[in-house]
Amino acid sequence: MLSRRSPAAVPDRVEEMLRNARRSLVLLAAVLLSAAVGVIGWGLPFVTLRFMNEASLQAGSALRLAVSALSGQLKRYEPLPALISDHDDIKDLLASPGDPGLRMAANVYLRDINALLKSSDIYVMTLDGETIAASNYAGPATFVGQNFSYRPYFQDAAAGRQARFYALGTTSAKRGYYFAAPVTVAGAIRGVIVFKVDIDAIEGSWRGGEYKIIVNDPEGIIFMSGSPAWLYSSVLPLTKERLARTAESRRYSDAVLRELPIRRASLAGHALMQIAAPGDTREYLSLSQYVGDADWTVSVLMDTASVHSQARTAIVALVLLLCVAGLVGGVLIQRRARLTERIEMESRAKAELEHRVEERTADLARVNLELRKTQADLIQAGKLAGLGQMSAALSHEFNQPLAAAKTYADSAAVLLDRARYDDARGNLSRISSLIDRMAAISRHLRNFARKPNEKLGPVSVADVLGDTLEIVSVRLATAGAEVLSDLGSPPPVVRAGSVRLQQVLVNIISNAADVAEGRDDRRIHVSARHEGERVVIEVRDHGPGVQPAIAERIFDPFFTTKGVGKGLGLGLSISYNIVKDFGGNLTVANHEEGGAVFRIELEPAAAHQQAAE
Repeated sequence: MLSRRSPAAVPDRVEEMLRNARRSLVLLAAVLLSAAVGVIGWGLPFVTLRFMNEASLQAGSALRLAVSALSGQLKRYEPLPALISDHDDIKDLLASPGDPGLRMAANVYLRDINALLKSSDIYVMTLDGETIAASNYAGPATFVGQNFSYRPYFQDAAAGRQARFYALGTTSAKRGYYFAAPVTVAGAIRGVIVFKVDIDAIEGSWRGGEYKIIVNDPEGIIFMSGSPAWLYSSVLPLTKERLARTAESRRYSDAVLRELPIRRASLAGHALMQIAAPGDTREYLSLSQYVGDADWTVSVLMDTASVHSQARTAIVALVLLLCVAGLVGGVLIQRRARLTERIEMESRAKAELEHRVEERTADLARVNLELRKTQADLIQAGKLAGLGQMSAALSHEFNQPLAAAKTYADSAAVLLDRARYDDARGNLSRISSLIDRMAAISRHLRNFARKPNEKLGPVSVADVLGDTLEIVSVRLATAGAEVLSDLGSPPPVVRAGSVRLQQVLVNIISNAADVAEGRDDRRIHVSARHEGERVVIEVRDHGPGVQPAIAERIFDPFFTTKGVGKGLGLGLSISYNIVKDFGGNLTVANHEEGGAVFRIELEPAAAHQQAAE
């Protein structure tokens, strides 16, 4: 065995490479540290801006959707005041505002239409601002008798214009959006009808979302928000002028107005707002859009905590990637430093291994040669064992024609003495036929018994089966079995060895004769056919079949189900190996109608010849 080399035995050039590797590792560590500082110092703002751009695109889409939804929701109610004002009950009331019956009819009509449209309130005012009919006429906070002449929507409608206004109700203390329209009677404006829409449902859909949505008036006061704490807060400084204009319209009634604690900033064109809350300060990306028809500004605020978190995660991932790259680089440098020593050791080990492989290859070749010789001897032993089992039957087969020949010879001598020459000639002809039959049986037995030394080539299945039946004819006759063959037309030709294929069929058909002996159905079916690229030869008997436990071992050497002295258990094992040598396969299964089926798959001779060409 090769001994491990000690450090003292390492050449000087390897020591020099190790020193260079240490210097390279120190340089790599310095480069990685500088790169990490650069990534954190310069990369973090760049990555943050990139994520901020993506967040701005998302917030912009949310803003457009919010404006569209809010405008669409309110525009549904815009034509309703003019339609309601055209009703006879309304016009009759304004023509005679002091009539109690007309007031009650208008109240009931407004109550019914308000319930149908699911609005907040509907009411009618005279030109002096007094409310004379309302949908909430029967409620504790009825508008009837209230004067709203200070509202801008009343002033615009009394002047003959369609009007809009959003405010906190002074009577109901509920926020709403007001639509007002003039009521014309006999060509003259006689009053104003107002349609109030509750905005709580719209605002409720904004709560709990990814974005915060706020709506502020021209003075900067938040009128709608998904965060209730921000209501009536101002996103602009509350100057005296702004407070005076707000108080004049009484838009927010007695609500307490305050400034929202905001610090504004910007990042590459993105508007940022830091809003302080008790114990917490959050930064938001702000996008706003002014809505001219409603005279308000809709803003979408997106919390930038997720943006900064994503940026930090990306930077950490990049730093980790640099660390991994540095680790890989260090490993590569270290491995390169050891490469020279390893190459020398591997070269010596390779030479030793090649020498051992050569020795093992030579040993293996000798073992394979002995194995083939042993296998050939085993096949021959199996054949001779089969002949030994058939010896008694063969002796009977030879004794019969010999006895007959002696009888015919004695009879011929008598016939010659009596000058019956034609009859004597017939006896001699019969003796000659008996001798030919004995010679044929002897020839087949001699061919079967000799050791095969043949190459694989084209073999006719019909010829092999004919020779096989000659050999096993005595065994078939003893068992009273009948072989029925169906080899097709023309019979297939396979790539095999004639003598060895004959031995396979002798073993299988002899086993089938053993099974058939003593049974009612003693037929043995032999068939051959082409299946795809193979030739299949099947031998089927009508016996009990093969049990699953036996099927797993039936081709094992020395395994037999016969009694003592009736078999060595080599026939099927030898047959299995012979078929494998031919490049084929031998299997056994049970037929669906009973009995066992031995299946031999071989390569057609024609296909092999075409492949060779």
